[in-house]
Amino acid sequence: MTVQNTLRDHGQRHRPRMACLTKAESVVLEMQDPKSGVKSQPQRLVITTIPHAISGEDIVSWLSERFSVDAAEARSVGSMLVALGYLYPLQDHKKLYIKADASLYRFQTPYFWPTQQWPVEDTDYAIYLAKRNIRKKGILELHEQEQYNRLHKWMNHKWDFIVMQAKEQYRAAKERKKPDRVVFECQERAYWVVHRPPPGTVSGMDYGLDRRADPNTDQATTPDFYERIRIFTEQSIMRPRVKSSVSLGALVKYSATYKSHDPFLSKCLPSNPWLTDDATYWTLNMPNVDVPTKHRVERWTFSFGELLSDPRGRDDFRLFLRKEFSGENLAFWESCEDLKWGAAATIKEKAEHIYKTFLARGAPRWINIDGKTMEITIKSLKHPHRYVLDAAQTHIYMLMKKDSYGRYLKSPVFKETQKKALSP
Repeated sequence: MTVQNTLRDHGQRHRPRMACLTKAESVVLEMQDPKSGVKSQPQRLVITTIPHAISGEDIVSWLSERFSVDAAEARSVGSMLVALGYLYPLQDHKKLYIKADASLYRFQTPYFWPTQQWPVEDTDYAIYLAKRNIRKKGILELHEQEQYNRLHKWMNHKWDFIVMQAKEQYRAAKERKKPDRVVFECQERAYWVVHRPPPGTVSGMDYGLDRRADPNTDQATTPDFYERIRIFTEQSIMRPRVKSSVSLGALVKYSATYKSHDPFLSKCLPSNPWLTDDATYWTLNMPNVDVPTKHRVERWTFSFGELLSDPRGRDDFRLFLRKEFSGENLAFWESCEDLKWGAAATIKEKAEHIYKTFLARGAPRWINIDGKTMEITIKSLKHPHRYVLDAAQTHIYMLMKKDSYGRYLKSPVFKETQKKALSP
């Protein structure tokens, strides 16, 4: 049996959102150049001299000069390098950003760079916490103590091994020279602050879902690949193009139409509830209010989609269809919407109910659709899914849009609603 590692791979593979790491590494390598990089020098920290320390103001100055940006942008780039773990602060290790002052920083060793091809495992973190617990004689920070207790409880079956590893690493560290030991402790602590950040800290290593394919590699150029390119190019050439003047004209027309209905662009009547304590606007525009406002009724005339998207407008349209003896069309459309957006567990049951109510021979609310659409729908119902009735729903929608909607706008039902509409 093959046991697969389900832990996240914190390397560069399959992470398109973290493609910035290779660029960040090239910047860090430039910054470490002995001639043109950031100048470093030994700095005394408490009772130990730390080699190759650099100040925050030197980092900001170098980034500003290298990329020809202002100091604020340079601080943002520097803070990103700290958040990704390429630089780490020597004084306050929790603050993962650059201070443009005499605060000291060091470059992280490449072994701890985020592009290394090894996952960040809880076992390694448990060993690190156990080692800190030994070194600090049981005095850990609050969030570290909570993680230590959690890992101790979870990994109780191999805790003896973890403590043994921690003691061995602690013993080996004591044999190093003090400056080397302090530097390694800072590097290790900086690594875990990035990969196991304290509560309330934004992690720079969050990247979303893993990908099964590596987007950073080129696609294999097989004959099938070039065939797909050819087909796509032919389809692109045949596709009708819209002139920019026509597109801009449509955009201007849309903006002019909806301007008076946008509370940010026009005055809210009777008053804007976001600016005042008066909630009358919300009361008048409730989904199923008895008497709608004139603005709301006017919006129904913009398009058929606007009418159906408003619950009050749909009720008015339903009343008109009942008088025309074609209410089954809207009922079918609403049932399809319920199937599309309802619970997955009820899809099969709802699809069967819709078929028996609207599509089957002798159905109580039979709808009139063409034979081809009916054939496609009946065939698809053998394997029901959310969009199994899309063809029939689209047919009925277009039928109502082209026929019923125009007659509704001229009907006494709409004119009566328009007459009674409020004007706040």
